[in-house]
Amino acid sequence: MDARASAIAAGTAPELVWLLEHPPLYTAGTSANAGDLLDARFPVHESGRGGQLTYHGPGQRIAYVMLDLKRRTPDVRRFVASLEEWIIRTLASFDVVGERRDDRIGVWVRRPDKGEGYEDKIAAIGIRVKQWVTLHGMALNVAPDLSHFSGIVPCGVNETRYGVTSLADLNVRASMTEVDAVLRREFDRLFGPMAGQTVGSTEKAPLRSARSTSVPSR
Repeated sequence: MDARASAIAAGTAPELVWLLEHPPLYTAGTSANAGDLLDARFPVHESGRGGQLTYHGPGQRIAYVMLDLKRRTPDVRRFVASLEEWIIRTLASFDVVGERRDDRIGVWVRRPDKGEGYEDKIAAIGIRVKQWVTLHGMALNVAPDLSHFSGIVPCGVNETRYGVTSLADLNVRASMTEVDAVLRREFDRLFGPMAGQTVGSTEKAPLRSARSTSVPSR
């Protein structure tokens, strides 16, 4: 990912989005608190992205988004808002209402079935920007094992009324192929075409750290 971002910045490679799944692991952002790692049952990777601790694993669609903001709009907050909107539009295609929160990172779903004021996070966002090229991106919970999140305080949010959910947990039966089709469609509508590329998929991607600007979603 770092090598690709450097090539994009140098103008020797086109923009790219990787859609993938990781084996079970935790990633620590630049604001991670060691006390939020409750049970290191899976490997922990220092990711270099903004944000805190999160979980990645099977059943979760990860999008590593490598776009040249210098060529587009050099506004990091606008880019993060666009990532949120990408997720919200994708969820809407499955009749799920995703929402932003000013005081909490990610995309959230109201859970009145759990009690008044209860909300669950369905997607996490964490990015890094290097020479105006974005790295990392978002993770959307399609059908992961939600118990795996219990080894951490996800993104540092530890209030009991804020949990984690997925499409499957919300009784939405959607295959990864179906989710990917919607992600591709909504990406094109929101971000426009990428020079010489489309949203692609792969089974794995490198997890490396490099010196750059790390930006959480808010």
